[in-house]
Amino acid sequence: MISFDSSHYPYSSQRMVTYGRNGMVATSQPLASQAGLDILKKGGNAIDAAIATAACLTVVEPTSNGIGSDAFALVWVKGELHGLNASGPAPQSISIEKLKEQGIEEMPKFGWTPVTVPGAPAAWAELSKRFGKLPLSEVLAPAVKYAREGFPLSPVLAYFWERATAGYSKVLKGEEFQGWFDTFAPGGKAPKAGEMWRSEGHATTLEAIGETNAESFYRGELAEKIAEFSKRHGGYLTKEDLAAFQPEWVDPISVNYKDYDVWEIPPNGQGLIALMALNTLKNDEFKSRDDVVTFHKQIEAMKLAFADGEKYITEEKEMSTAVADLLSDKYGQQRRELISNEALTPTPGEPPKGGTVYLATADGEGNMVSFIQSNYMGFGSGIVVPGTGISMQNRGHNFSLDPNHENALKPGKRTYHTIIPGFLTKDNEAVGPFGVMGGFMQPQGHMQVIMNTIDFGLNPQAALDAPRWQWMKDKEVQLEHSVPNHIALGLAARGHNIQVAHHPGGFGRGQIIWRDPKTGVLAGGTEARTDGAIAVY
Repeated sequence: MISFDSSHYPYSSQRMVTYGRNGMVATSQPLASQAGLDILKKGGNAIDAAIATAACLTVVEPTSNGIGSDAFALVWVKGELHGLNASGPAPQSISIEKLKEQGIEEMPKFGWTPVTVPGAPAAWAELSKRFGKLPLSEVLAPAVKYAREGFPLSPVLAYFWERATAGYSKVLKGEEFQGWFDTFAPGGKAPKAGEMWRSEGHATTLEAIGETNAESFYRGELAEKIAEFSKRHGGYLTKEDLAAFQPEWVDPISVNYKDYDVWEIPPNGQGLIALMALNTLKNDEFKSRDDVVTFHKQIEAMKLAFADGEKYITEEKEMSTAVADLLSDKYGQQRRELISNEALTPTPGEPPKGGTVYLATADGEGNMVSFIQSNYMGFGSGIVVPGTGISMQNRGHNFSLDPNHENALKPGKRTYHTIIPGFLTKDNEAVGPFGVMGGFMQPQGHMQVIMNTIDFGLNPQAALDAPRWQWMKDKEVQLEHSVPNHIALGLAARGHNIQVAHHPGGFGRGQIIWRDPKTGVLAGGTEARTDGAIAVY
């Protein structure tokens, strides 16, 4: 178990760390956390709880994810960590040439063009099949109930829902987008905090996924509806694309950071960026968290990692540079030597050759899950298949239309992906799952909460509550308003272009569960920047 330094108590002023023994579910939505806990109490394990929670989040937080999402998971079972990549590929019929013939010079954000094969339903089915204890239909029942009977919106959810509705009303023009407005803005407006929202189509779809172990979504009636709607509006996604999809079990990647192993999913995800940044700083000693030198080195290491990530990360089999080379000690030291006392403009190196929901679950048997799923950019593409509640993601927006770019669009290729689950171990024993959702903030959040934990001894809640920074581009850095003023001034003196943000929405939303290997006691933290909640018993 990680030792927590009680002298850091002030950072826990918003919430206290939560302890439990028999089971814990940490999410951004109280109803979803409770749904996962209910499944644990019915005899399910941490994997069942994660699936139940993920499905419920498509209902109670549709501003960030949906049935048409992609997903990734890190699963600790019987002393072994397993990785699942359930991100879908581009349709087989799409190509750079076809898009450019239509006058498209960069991948659009909305409509059918950026839609890739959704992976989340297949992730739920695959996790259930390999590690679950309860039938998938029973695990999805809480989500079905909330979709059919409705639920009252929580405050932060209502804020993002209203903001998305206002934005989509301006940009989503065309018949293909009517399903989104019918589903999420009935009567032409977003529901408000405390108001009830329900979706019978969503409930029926979740029932079909549960009863068929997701077969209906990829090779049945739901697949037919998705493909027909795509064809009707000039989309590239076909019935054959859906039928061919299978999630992939992968070997997680890691770096050793000060005697702890930090784990991520390998590319196409951007977890590699977090690992590269930590690898760059693993030999540095940090005297204090609230010190300008600490912030400066973190920011500089993250800039360098992002520069490499932008150049090299795509589907792993398409990468020209091996992950092992990017995470080598030699390359980490090379990048560390570039960090001086002044802010730099990052450029990629040459290594030696050789809008998302995150949840964490744990049960009394020692099983633990780090799970993340997302539509991307809030509600995603703006496409909802009529009568189904299926909101399609727009992950294809990250593809480049430059044929020479590492992440160039190709038929059947998976794009650079922002969503990343994390996991921490020590001496081959699980410490636990962690994650910070939020687009390109995610690896930055991973780095900060891991360093808060390992370097500064913060408990899970304090590690999440601590003020954050976000590197934006070049020398531009955003700081939360709660970052001490002397740090903002000190960073500016080192050449950083500092902006202070007064809204927490851009700094990610995370969850952490750590487990004591001797007692089995679970310590959890959830995000005060959203409607976060921990359910425990």
